[in-house]
Amino acid sequence: MASAPRAAWKGFLRIGSVTCGVKIIGVVSEAEKIRFSILNRKTGNKVRSVYVDEETNDEVPTEEQVKGYEADKGDFIEIEPEQIKALKLTSDHTLDVDEFVPIKEIDSRYLEKPYYMIPADRAAAESFAVLRDAMAKTGMAARSCVVMYQHGHEVVIQPYGKGMLLTWLRNNNTMVAEKSVFDGIPTGKQDKDLMEIAGLLIDKKLTKFDPSHFEDKYEEALAEMIDAKRKGKKVPTKAPAAPKQNVVNLFETLKKSLKEEGIDAPDKKAKGKSKAA
Repeated sequence: MASAPRAAWKGFLRIGSVTCGVKIIGVVSEAEKIRFSILNRKTGNKVRSVYVDEETNDEVPTEEQVKGYEADKGDFIEIEPEQIKALKLTSDHTLDVDEFVPIKEIDSRYLEKPYYMIPADRAAAESFAVLRDAMAKTGMAARSCVVMYQHGHEVVIQPYGKGMLLTWLRNNNTMVAEKSVFDGIPTGKQDKDLMEIAGLLIDKKLTKFDPSHFEDKYEEALAEMIDAKRKGKKVPTKAPAAPKQNVVNLFETLKKSLKEEGIDAPDKKAKGKSKAA
């Protein structure tokens, strides 16, 4: 097997009595991300962060620092490192699969952080391939829990090409209910003419999902600005104006959008004026 990037976790995938060694590798890399240092504006030297006692203003050395939970205002419960380590899950090297779910039923809101999963070695390759292909054939994903960075993470594992994809899941108690956010948004049957024009606009812009075109415009702008400053060139200091957001007549606005795309809009009038903020 070809060598792969450094593994973020190594252990075993266990389904029933079938066990195979696996390792997971981060899908996302931040190696190219621009990172800033904090400097002293007067000297140009780097500065470092220190922890200071809020009452005495004295610097607190690392060996004197301890985690604390504020139970009441100003009342902290100290938590020692040994106490946190004692809570570490025992299954930190095994992905036990106790249930499967249809891949099509996975709610994308809960998908948090993806990792590639591959066999740990040649001996594990056959078992890995059988499990992968069985899940692909049945359209199922495995549910498990992985211990990484001293925390347990609920995960979903599904076939992905020659390997598998393991994705951290967000906890249900951290999710905001859509009802509390979507309340007040219009529902029901929309104006037929508006829907027809909007559909034409969508058809004109129809394309395939191609991640190769995804780019971080902000990161690119940062790189260009840094390069300009390095070369002594002028850099932009004013942000572009924000577009107007108020739509006075939705029907006419949609017709204008079609015209800009080179499409003749249907010669119809929508019922009434549509306004949006």
